[in-house]
Amino acid sequence: MKRHMRWALLILAVGLVLAGCQKKNSVKGVELEVKFGEPTLSDNLITDVEYKWKMTGDFQPLGRDYNIFVHFWHNSNNLLQDDYIPDLPTSKWEKGKEYTFKRRIYIPAFIDEFDPQFKGEETLRLSVGFYNPYDRSGNSELEVASKKLKVVPPPIGTPEVIYESGWYDEEANADSALKKWRWTAKEAKCVIDNPRRDALLVIKGGVSLDAVKDQKVIFKINGVVLDEFTEPNGLFEKSYPIKKLQLGDKDEFTLTIAVDRAWTPAKFTPGSKDERELGLQISFIYFR
Repeated sequence: MKRHMRWALLILAVGLVLAGCQKKNSVKGVELEVKFGEPTLSDNLITDVEYKWKMTGDFQPLGRDYNIFVHFWHNSNNLLQDDYIPDLPTSKWEKGKEYTFKRRIYIPAFIDEFDPQFKGEETLRLSVGFYNPYDRSGNSELEVASKKLKVVPPPIGTPEVIYESGWYDEEANADSALKKWRWTAKEAKCVIDNPRRDALLVIKGGVSLDAVKDQKVIFKINGVVLDEFTEPNGLFEKSYPIKKLQLGDKDEFTLTIAVDRAWTPAKFTPGSKDERELGLQISFIYFR
């Protein structure tokens, strides 16, 4: 989908209410402005988001440091969250100042266009507020803004990613950093529709630092190396602006994900019967 320079503007002007255990303290003079980098939100979309906090003349100091939570709810399902720690602690926020934080989010595919009850769009509820990560009371989240967002399916012609060879079934673990992933073999290939235009490729995944030291990861497009790297931290998210010429002139192109050394759990973990040849974990591949 063509990247747009203009912003879709969502203004959330709120009077913040911070609740203590016994008493509620009103914090006046705070406005929150949220801007999305796309004029229309869809699922299976990566978009830039800007959070601008404005301290007006009525602002009263917060008095302590909070983290910011940003949750996107689909019905009762927390579809996406983009919690962050402000670069400047909230205890130092001052009257008359603005504090801007730029993030990038991925709205996962969740719309079922074949659902008989689907009416062309879905609704997400954006919830923004403060929380104290050290509070174990269960009441540390203090919602300060809530807004409904319309989300539509991706535009017609959005490239489809087909996991062709070298892939294992999807796995999930809510307690892991990746949440969901597919293991690759030593080499795995995807076939992707050629949009015949420039596009953005994003690959998120992880390597097993314990199993293979300094494992090299290689990405190729139509057999041509796009990137080679080792990941000392285990997890990675790589973004590549792809030019039209890199995709060739066929209706589809091939994305290859490979490693220089694979490993087998049965040979690495005592008692394991997993004989798979494993390369790395891929959480998602985004091309649009």
